[in-house]
Amino acid sequence: MHFVQTLMFLLLPAGIIWLTHHQRWAAKIGVIVLCYLAGLLAGNTGLITRGALPVQQGVTEAAIALALPMLLFSLDIRQWRRVAGKAMLSMLFATTAVMSLASGLFFLFRGQGADSAANFAAMSVGVYTGGTPNLAAIKAGLDIPHSEYILFHSLDTLVGASYLLAMLTLGVPLFRRLLVRPARVQALPGDHGHHADEDDFRPLLQKGNLAQLLKITGLSGAVLTAALALAQLAESLFALQGNAALVIVLLTTFGIVLSLNSRVRGLQLAYRCGMYLIYVFCFAVASMASLEELRQVDASIAIFLFATIAGSLLLHALLCRLAGVDSDTFMVTSVAAVASPPCVPMMARALGNPGTILSGMTTGIIGYALGNYLGISLGMLLRSL
Repeated sequence: MHFVQTLMFLLLPAGIIWLTHHQRWAAKIGVIVLCYLAGLLAGNTGLITRGALPVQQGVTEAAIALALPMLLFSLDIRQWRRVAGKAMLSMLFATTAVMSLASGLFFLFRGQGADSAANFAAMSVGVYTGGTPNLAAIKAGLDIPHSEYILFHSLDTLVGASYLLAMLTLGVPLFRRLLVRPARVQALPGDHGHHADEDDFRPLLQKGNLAQLLKITGLSGAVLTAALALAQLAESLFALQGNAALVIVLLTTFGIVLSLNSRVRGLQLAYRCGMYLIYVFCFAVASMASLEELRQVDASIAIFLFATIAGSLLLHALLCRLAGVDSDTFMVTSVAAVASPPCVPMMARALGNPGTILSGMTTGIIGYALGNYLGISLGMLLRSL
């Protein structure tokens, strides 16, 4: 049964890609959005049962872990020098915006319980400057009740997915209109100046490309193995609690280092392989969201999280406009902060600008490092007021 379910997760994105090539309405919506919608539908109509949770978790973790190095293999790190300063500035603005909104909302909501409002503000800062791995550390650091932790995590699934879908669709034309346009949209990795169709996944099925696909998969598998081994070693040596963030850091680092090799950078199908796995990830992770459970959540808490994301997004955009940060850099750094680094390739794909992946991944990793410190510090400060 698990084999059949795994096969469904792996093959359904291929059907969605085929649909976008044959139906105009599907092409307008886009593969990523359709994968999310299909996952929500499958997970909430009984097509995928709750017993499939181990398969869902395994597929999402494996897909994103293998995809990240593949997407980085064909990037030219020298291009990042053009946007490094702006990307760091944008990440600073994103962090400032989340800290400001979470603190402001604390004073509005503390009438319902000062400690609870402080806890939600702290978790918001940790998650929306880094990612989900920061949650457990902040929970332990502030001794947050398990019920509040679970409530926040469930709500974040819905609110975070809504934010990401909005950025992938409406956000692209909106912020490119409001902010400075990027100097140019960079060519796709391996494009070599030709206007290749990045949505054409047929080369992945051609026998002549089998050797290259095996190299890409083997190389990505080796990177994942090394990252897991080093993370496990670090966990045992330094008694770390959870190493998901460290694994992401190592995967990104190894992917960037290998991209310096011209032969690795010449693996033209690496980007397509990575993007297909991102589509698998989108479908699988969306199928895990339970709309039924979220209906029972206190509306005021949902408003707190929604206001934190929406308000910080607008403040972040305003600061970027004043500082002259371009729209694409703003969007990838926003997604890196709010939705975490693994979601950066989706945003870069929606922008048609793969060169922004490195900026998003780098700033997102910085967010991982800062998220725990900022979240715990803010929580302790607000509790003392």
